Amino acid sequence: MKGSTLDKNVTRRHALSAAALAGVGAAVAACSSGTGTTAGTAAGTTADGKPAAGGEAAGAGEANKAPAGTLAKKADIPVGGGVIVSAEKVVVVQPEAGTFKAYSAICTHEGCPVKRVRDGVIVCPCHNSSFAIADGSPKSGPAKKALAEVAISSEGDTITLA
Repeated sequence: MKGSTLDKNVTRRHALSAAALAGVGAAVAACSSGTGTTAGTAAGTTADGKPAAGGEAAGAGEANKAPAGTLAKKADIPVGGGVIVSAEKVVVVQPEAGTFKAYSAICTHEGCPVKRVRDGVIVCPCHNSSFAIADGSPKSGPAKKALAEVAISSEGDTITLA
C-alpha cells in the first residue's frame, strides 16, 4: 500500500508541475505575440512592416541606407504611434499631428528593449510596462520612471538625432 500512496503523490506532483509549465508557456507566448494592430512593431519598421528610414531591410545595399543619424521619415510615423529604431535604441513617436518626440527604447524597469507602439503607448513585453508617447511617463506595469527623452531634429521630411 505504501508504494501505491507514493505513486499517487508522484502523479499529483507531475500533474501540478505540468500545469505550472503550461501556464508559464502560455504567458511567454502571450508576451511575445507579434499579432494585432501596432505601429512600429518590429525594430526599425513602420506599421506596415516596411523598413523605417533608420532601419535597413535584410540584404539592402549601401544605396538604401539613410544618412548617418537619420532615425525615420516623418511620413512613416503615424499620429498616436511611432517606430522603434533598434540600432540607435530609440523610439520615435508622434503624439499629435506635427509633433515628434523620441525616447530611449530601453525600459526603465529592468532594461528590456521596448517592442511596440500602439494606442498612444510604448509597450515593453518583458513585464508589460507601458509608457505615454506624450511624455514617456509610465502608464502601467512595474516601471516607475519615465523613459529618457532623446534630443532629435525634425527638419525637412526626416527625423534625425540632434
